[in-house]
Amino acid sequence: MKKIYTMLFSLFLVLCAKNAVHAQQITYTVQPGDSLWKIAVKYEIGVSEIINANPQIPNPNMIMVGQKINVPNIADIKALENEVIRLVNIERGKQGLAPVAGNWQLSRVARYKSTDMRDKNYFSHYSPTYGDPFKMMHDFGITFYAAGENIAMGQRTPQAVMTAWMNSQGHRANILNPQYNEIGVGVAKTQNGTIYWTQEFIKR
Repeated sequence: MKKIYTMLFSLFLVLCAKNAVHAQQITYTVQPGDSLWKIAVKYEIGVSEIINANPQIPNPNMIMVGQKINVPNIADIKALENEVIRLVNIERGKQGLAPVAGNWQLSRVARYKSTDMRDKNYFSHYSPTYGDPFKMMHDFGITFYAAGENIAMGQRTPQAVMTAWMNSQGHRANILNPQYNEIGVGVAKTQNGTIYWTQEFIKR
């Protein structure tokens, strides 16, 4: 079964565990000047995901040079997400619109949303865990003036989900909204291969 759904939120002048992904791990050796945040930025993954992958670390604020840190490897997931971003910008280019910049922290939010839909077996903009997309972005520390969300389920490839979204008026409107300048895309797969897709759009 394939589904798509769209939602738009706008707000002006707003300031606004469990692993999000089941993944293999990369072993990283701590270098001078490193912190878990620096490692998270290097691999474009959340600090909480790194902490969850390293229960052997008693104090995440104190890591030592030479220490081995496990970092979840989500390269396959990111490849799907980045392809969606590429396809979004192709569609925007066809309309003479500026590209949206990929934002890895926004993609992390989108990934959590897709994972939540998968794990709690629902398909909705409103999450029983995080609330609506606007609140979720805010709670993850994302600031914006306007925001929108597209979700989908069941399409097997980035091209398939983009085709479905572009053939739906509401989803297409989000993708081609000239005010948005950043995007995050999040993917979560079930054991049988069903994919949940989330796009988050923001205007800074």
